[in-house]
Amino acid sequence: MKLKKIALGTLLALAVAGTAGWFSLDKETRGLLKALPTNRDLLFWSQAQRDAAFRAMDRISLLAKWNTAQPSATPRALPAGKPLALDVDVDAYMQEHRVAALLVVQGGTLRLERYGLGFDGDGRWTSFSVAKSFTSTLVGAALKDGLIKSMDDKVSDYLPDMKGSAYDDVSVRQLLTMTSGVQWNEDYGDPQSDVARFNNHQPEPGVEALVSYMRRLPRAAPAGTRWNYSTGETNLIGLVLGAAVQKPLTQYLQEKIWQPAGMEQQATWLLSKTGKEISGCCVQAAPRDYARLGQFILEGAQVHGQSILPAGWLQQATHKQADIGMPGRGYGYQWWTYDSGSFAARGIFGQGIFIDPARQLVIVSNASWHKASAANNPSAAAREDFYQAVQKAVDREKS
Repeated sequence: MKLKKIALGTLLALAVAGTAGWFSLDKETRGLLKALPTNRDLLFWSQAQRDAAFRAMDRISLLAKWNTAQPSATPRALPAGKPLALDVDVDAYMQEHRVAALLVVQGGTLRLERYGLGFDGDGRWTSFSVAKSFTSTLVGAALKDGLIKSMDDKVSDYLPDMKGSAYDDVSVRQLLTMTSGVQWNEDYGDPQSDVARFNNHQPEPGVEALVSYMRRLPRAAPAGTRWNYSTGETNLIGLVLGAAVQKPLTQYLQEKIWQPAGMEQQATWLLSKTGKEISGCCVQAAPRDYARLGQFILEGAQVHGQSILPAGWLQQATHKQADIGMPGRGYGYQWWTYDSGSFAARGIFGQGIFIDPARQLVIVSNASWHKASAANNPSAAAREDFYQAVQKAVDREKS
């Protein structure tokens, strides 16, 4: 695990870490990156700026630093399988919905691999909230290691500065299921929302920036009674996890997942202004390694025949623990769930890992959608349709 620094620290100013990093980008991308604004949040970048930046988040100064997880010395093979007979025009789907990478692994073989937007499998694409599911898995590993004692432990057991706040009596379980009952606004289109404002919060002296922001939030409902999506809470989980494992989360990711699961390329994890991994966001990885992560989870997160997670924990994590108000859907431990038994990691602008255990299926998508969120988004609906088309193609083969 290595720590890298970017030369310029201005929050959204363009800066590339050394000339080698700059010239490793294609000419078109370098040109687009020059146009990145210096005073606007990425949620409000132009389409061209997003197209350029999502493949280079760890080479521009969105944040001052990132940590690196080194790959396995013996990468897991993803052997080519028989191409799927899909009732979908894949090229048209990718073009319309600005898909940069689309992979389907079924039965352990790679049955579809396509790239767009000038991207390819040698690059790293950002994950956004797909990283939440990485963080959740590391929480499970910390439970197995005895570093987190119980899912019912309180946030303030690990973060004493949260005592007296609305999070004082919130449990690890309630953070993972986003049922803390604490008020939070995740509106990506509102520059005054919590998700847009919290990274720019000026903390009280001597207090972790995120803790300083989160401990000021009021309670909106009793803990455990209401689901409300909150990136801030996953970032808070990361601080709890870091306090428990006493090492950078990227190092723990490398030890527990990145190397044991046989990843082929480095992953980078962006850091906050105070030097902690942004655990609700911002892992950069190669598309094939996202597929390996999905396969690792599909196979029970096992290393040498033993799961890195407590018995039964993954089953709970990937099944409905909270009602999100959508028929047939739910939320587990930082995984989006389907009543069918499938589950998914999702990030804004079209990042995703969809896992269907019944069909031994993993679908990876990286994209640069026109709209950040999935709500009322034609691209999100089209992605669900694509998942179903892949499932139907697998079913036809079995019939």
